[in-house]
Order: sequence, then C-alpha cells, then structure tokens
Amino acid sequence: MPFYHKLGTIPPKRHTQFRKKDGSLYYEQLFGTIGFDGMSTNSYHEHRPTMVKHIGKQYSVKPKIAKSNNIQSYRFRGFQVPLENDYLESRKIVLTNADCNIILSAPKKSTTAYFYKNTDADEVIFIHKGTGKLRTHLGNINFKYGDYLVIPRGIIYKLDFDDENNRLFIVESYSPVYTPKRYRNYFGQLLEHSPFCERDLRRPQELETYNELGDFLIKVKKQGEIIEMTYASHPFDVVGYDGYNFPYAFSIHDFEPITGRIHQPPPVHQTFETNAFVICSFVPRLYDYHPNSIPAPYNHSNIDSDEVLYYVDGDFMSRNDIDQGHISLHPAGIPHGPHPGTTEKSIGKTKTEELAVMVDTFKPLMVTEEAMKIADEEYYKSWLE
Repeated sequence: MPFYHKLGTIPPKRHTQFRKKDGSLYYEQLFGTIGFDGMSTNSYHEHRPTMVKHIGKQYSVKPKIAKSNNIQSYRFRGFQVPLENDYLESRKIVLTNADCNIILSAPKKSTTAYFYKNTDADEVIFIHKGTGKLRTHLGNINFKYGDYLVIPRGIIYKLDFDDENNRLFIVESYSPVYTPKRYRNYFGQLLEHSPFCERDLRRPQELETYNELGDFLIKVKKQGEIIEMTYASHPFDVVGYDGYNFPYAFSIHDFEPITGRIHQPPPVHQTFETNAFVICSFVPRLYDYHPNSIPAPYNHSNIDSDEVLYYVDGDFMSRNDIDQGHISLHPAGIPHGPHPGTTEKSIGKTKTEELAVMVDTFKPLMVTEEAMKIADEEYYKSWLE
C-alpha cells in the first residue's frame, strides 16, 4: 500500500551514522520487496538483526491435495474446523494453487513461545471472531471482528488474543497485496470514487522496543516448510523506522459500497488485488433502484477464475441454506448463479445486511484433504428444481 509512515526515532538522513547515548551505532536494516524496486522501510535496531545462534527443526506444512483438477461446486462448513491451542497448528489450508493458499484457522491461545515470519507470502488475515493485538517488529495494531490484517512477507509477528473464541479466514499470497489500481491515481493515492481511503487504514502506532540478548525462537515459513531459528537478540528491538512497507489494518465495516439502478458486477466490491487474484468485500448496502431491477445476481460463467465466497454474517440473498463460516467454491469453466427461488424472492427488497469476503483466483484451485473433512459433496446439486 503506497503511503508513508514513520514511527519511533530515526536519523535525519538514510544510511548515515545514528548513535545511541553511549556512542555506539544503531543497526540499520532496509526491509524491502521486489529486490530494491518495491516498497521498503528503513528500520533501526538495538542489535544486529542477523545474529543466528541455532537452526533447528524443519518440517513441511504443505497441503495434501484431495482433488487437483476440480470442476465440482462445493460448500465447506468452516466452523467445523477444530479449535487448536497453537496458532500455526490451527492454520488449515483448504484451497490452494501456485499463487495463494486459502486457510481457515481457529486458534485458542496467543502466540507466546515463539515469533512467526512468513518469507513465502503476504498474509491477509480476516478476523471473523475474536479480539486482540497484532504485535510486530514494526509496531502493534489492535484488531476486532471484521478487520483485515495485511501483513507483508518478512514481517516478524505474534497474535495476542483476548480469549479462546477466535475464527480467522486467511489468504496467503505469493505476490504482493495492494489496493486496487482502479481506485488509485498515478501517485498511488486512493481516488474520490474509491469505496475507502487512507483515513480508514490503521497503521502501527505502538512500537515495542526490547534491548535484550538471549535465545529467541522465530518459526520461519519458507517454500512450504517451517524452519525453527534461534536468534541471539529480541526480534522486537526496533527504535524507529520510516517508509512504505509495514502491516496495516482495514475494517470491512469501513468499506463504502457502490450501488446503482441495476445490479452492479463483483469488481465494485474489490478491496485488495494481486497479479493473480482479487479480494472483495460484500457489505450491507441498498439494493438497485431501477423500477424493474432484480437485486439477485444474474447467472454467470467463471471462464477464467475460480470464485470463493466466505460467508461472515447476515442473509446472503442469492444462496439457500448458508450459515456463518461457510465457504462456497464455484470453479472456472461452468456457470453458477442464484439458487432456485432466490431471484424471485429478491424482487422488491430494498437492502441487504449480508457480510462476506470473496476471493477470485485466475488459476484453478486445488481442493485439499482438510477441505474434504468439512465438505458438502451434494452442494453442486443445489440448483436442481
């Protein structure tokens, strides 16, 4: 997200001497993406951020594929994913391709025994249930129901939860996550017709700085494996930073829907994009106001993309028998549309209270064994009259 942020204490000029009170130097680190061509942040550390003491256990967290070439529409009952004490163990990949992983997670406990760093992917964590604090080496952000937490790859973080009732919908992206180009000007500023603006984006405001040496475990994800690395200094030892590469939060409740006289297509709900998929937010809104409008969406063919819809709350007008935490998968190559009776039922309604997150991928998604544990295998028949 191209906007500037500064937190803590930094020198007036990059790559110059920045000294502590005792005369020793702080350690500068450029935290950047796409080589030296992407967004970056300059951070200043109490200790060298390079001091590895030990490399320990290494194990795979790659998903096990149940269906690699799928054309069947599915419904997955997301709240049937079991609660797990550990955050990383709770992350169950349900859908995957070469560009992203779509994950359900129900962690009970805060991340206390280790730090986590995903070097493979940016993460977008949608908070369906739970409150707490995202703690990172570039500062902290409080979170609550409806928040998207956008965590660029390489951020070292922990999640502190206020209680054990937590449900997360997570998208890992192997390409950077940005706001939609359609809503940005040449300089990167969100335009007047954008459904949200920079005021809605919550950047880190609390910087934890520890000047500690010892043994600090960071679980690093790289190429689908977790590698346990012990560092000699506390990862949260940043005294200040500035730049464009840092985590931020955006609430789905701050997304301002775009409506019209007739039914608007899904791109008006777009919230984030990559070069391989988009994320959209369906929020409470007024329906179409043409006198002969049909609020329910028309049948459409997913020729070039798989459509994943995660149902958060409310009554989704085009679906029957949908509950919180359900996921629908409509794969590329076949048409889909409103369930029988929902088109007629939508006529005359003036608004909807639905809340959902949609992910449209440009490459087919594979269905994992974790997904099949919570799958409704008869869902594809639900359009039969």
